[in-house]
Amino acid sequence: MNTASVAKLLGVSHSTIQRWIKQLELEINRNDLGHFEFSDEDIAMFKQIQAEIQKGKLLHEINLPFKKVRKGKKTQSDQPTINTLHEKLIQLEGQINGKADNVVSYQLLSHRREIEDLENEMIKLTNRIEQLEKKLFETQQQSQTDTQPVEFRERGKRKGFLKLFNILG
Repeated sequence: MNTASVAKLLGVSHSTIQRWIKQLELEINRNDLGHFEFSDEDIAMFKQIQAEIQKGKLLHEINLPFKKVRKGKKTQSDQPTINTLHEKLIQLEGQINGKADNVVSYQLLSHRREIEDLENEMIKLTNRIEQLEKKLFETQQQSQTDTQPVEFRERGKRKGFLKLFNILG
């Protein structure tokens, strides 16, 4: 029987049958075109699944003692291929780590150069600020002596001169 016939027999949709096969990992034979072919044993199993679901069980809770188990075959010819792939994987990981190390080294050197450039710029700016502060201080010193009123300086001399007469007289 095909999927549509089994679905009609059980009163469910064909996608429900396909979902049960997939989620319960059932081994169902396929024809040359890839369509499922159900035997009487398969139909009995689906009836059991449907009965369990009607009892309130969830699909993943259903344990099928009659479930066909898929068996994988491991040939000895696969082992060299796996070893070759594993070696290639280790080689590629080494290359990736080497590239990552190179990138990090380059970035560190670039950052170091940038920091050195910034330090040199800071030294230049500090020296320039010191020069400007020195000039400002000298300018302030000159402006204080230049801005004293001439009358005050002369008056100070006269007072001293007058004091001299007071002492004599």
